[in-house]
Amino acid sequence: MSYVDEVIASVIEKNPAEPEFIQAVKEVLETIRPVVDANEEKYRKLAILERLTNPDRQIKFRVSWVDDAGQVQVNTGYRVQFNNAIGPYKGGLRFHPSVHMGIIKFLGFEQIFKNSLTTLPIGGAKGGSDFDPKGKSDREVMAFCQSFMNELYKYVGADIDVPAGDIGVGGREVGYLFGHFKRLTNSYEGWITGKGLSYGGSLVRTQATGYGLLYLTEELLKYNGIELAGKTCLVSGSGNVATYAMEKATQLGAKVLTCSDSNGWVYDPDGIDVEAIKEIKEVNRARLTEYKKYRPNSEYHEGRGVWGVKADIALPCATQNDIQLEDAKALVANGILAVCEGANMPTTLEATEYLMANGIIVAPSKAANAGGVATSALEMSQNSERLSWSAEEVDAKLQGIMKNITKAIVEASDKYGMHGNYVAGANIAGFEKVVDAMLAQGVV
Repeated sequence: MSYVDEVIASVIEKNPAEPEFIQAVKEVLETIRPVVDANEEKYRKLAILERLTNPDRQIKFRVSWVDDAGQVQVNTGYRVQFNNAIGPYKGGLRFHPSVHMGIIKFLGFEQIFKNSLTTLPIGGAKGGSDFDPKGKSDREVMAFCQSFMNELYKYVGADIDVPAGDIGVGGREVGYLFGHFKRLTNSYEGWITGKGLSYGGSLVRTQATGYGLLYLTEELLKYNGIELAGKTCLVSGSGNVATYAMEKATQLGAKVLTCSDSNGWVYDPDGIDVEAIKEIKEVNRARLTEYKKYRPNSEYHEGRGVWGVKADIALPCATQNDIQLEDAKALVANGILAVCEGANMPTTLEATEYLMANGIIVAPSKAANAGGVATSALEMSQNSERLSWSAEEVDAKLQGIMKNITKAIVEASDKYGMHGNYVAGANIAGFEKVVDAMLAQGVV
């Protein structure tokens, strides 16, 4: 049995209740097989793959807090610090009822390679809780965040582990977390990113993941002789990533036909009105059923269905495993040109394989949505310098990073004889940098 197959089998045996983590490990290890096979004896002796797939530490803790009715509530908090070979741990915090250790491990493992691709000095981590901020008052969210921070603060710091926001953790939550960390430690340091502009945040951070997705999409399409302008796009999701992906796609001359939330989806043949989505979701915190009030010519549908609409580009920006095999078949049948991932691992392995087998350009999330963490690292740099850069400076740096990522994944796929396989290209390019650092630092 090859080294790759041995490690995959071991991960499956040791983590049987964590399918998302197993999926992420298999997807990475299968695609970096040419690199591992070429160095099998050395990597096996030094247990490189075992060290990569086993986190440095997994932290799990109780979060007790009191709701507005005076009832004590109990949630579970997590932080998985996966690998810091190239820099301090970096990765978001997710507050959502679906969160469990397997989800956090999958996201943290992906973060190692995503962060490596940015070329910035940041390692991989992820954290969060099964707490749901939806429907909670500001006081309840503050109470939860302060209790969560009472435990988390022991393990994070500007040069140790720098979390950020993710699903369920926006500006409100980051503010409460930052304020309580400051109180507990009596220090004012940039240990978390996604902060408000008045206390160390970066311009363009809110837009960064969505904007970065489109910068990479446009660049990757150019490598394949395709112009983004004039194309139609399907977007899933209506949160931060989806909203600013729609905004940038529109600015670059594409037309966005769809978006969705957990209840249903919208089709607008005239192009999604991004300002309406912002008002519905960011101001009113309402559902997409409200969209028809803004655009009477649009259609609202319950459930899933975004991927059945005919278009040129698919931009999944909702959550993991959003595009399944049947969805991939529908996309191919409708003549899709590219699937560029804004969410983390939004396409199943079977769907990804089907898309690539049918000649579809697939930009994997660890490359395509790296703009968020890249701009978080730029926020870290500004905090360290005690400076604030202009929006133009940050956006220019973001564009440069996404262009460099595109170049890296294209060159890595070509180097190992897998032209056009950008999933493999992203994994290999990220892996090679991390492994070089691990080899240089000894067995730690």
